[in-house]
Amino acid sequence: MPSQPVVSNTSPLINLVGVGQLDLLRQLYTEVWVPDLVISEYQAKLAVGDPDLGAVSWLAIKPVSPDPVLQAYRALGDGEAAAITLAQSQQARLLLLDDKYARQIARRLGLTVVGTLGVLLAAKQSGYVTAIKPLLEMMTAQGRRISPSLQMDLLRLAGEIDL
Repeated sequence: MPSQPVVSNTSPLINLVGVGQLDLLRQLYTEVWVPDLVISEYQAKLAVGDPDLGAVSWLAIKPVSPDPVLQAYRALGDGEAAAITLAQSQQARLLLLDDKYARQIARRLGLTVVGTLGVLLAAKQSGYVTAIKPLLEMMTAQGRRISPSLQMDLLRLAGEIDL
């Protein structure tokens, strides 16, 4: 087990499952720790054909009681609070988190945060995917909101469009 795990919240898992790329997490990070509350949130939104994350061998499901101080933040969901709590308690090398507000709180606490789009960029840079543009198009077609300027920035960083 890595001494400093990678911890994930619900949305990166849902987003990557939605575009058939959940395994990128294993390829990039070997093992990912997930709070049990996050698994419950994922299972509640499970669609036909989505994998049962409890059966994914490289996902380590950890029981977590969210820090009560974090739960006091009204806009912070239980899964986000649990993921931040787990990342803090284990001195995670990385926290996978998409929500802007939750990311701000995690960064204030000294955590290194990457979202789904950062995972896709790392996968492209590592050669695990040949292009991220089709994945972005799938995500937006599924209703994920990604601003056009963020898409352009990401595609530039990925070398998929000229500067």
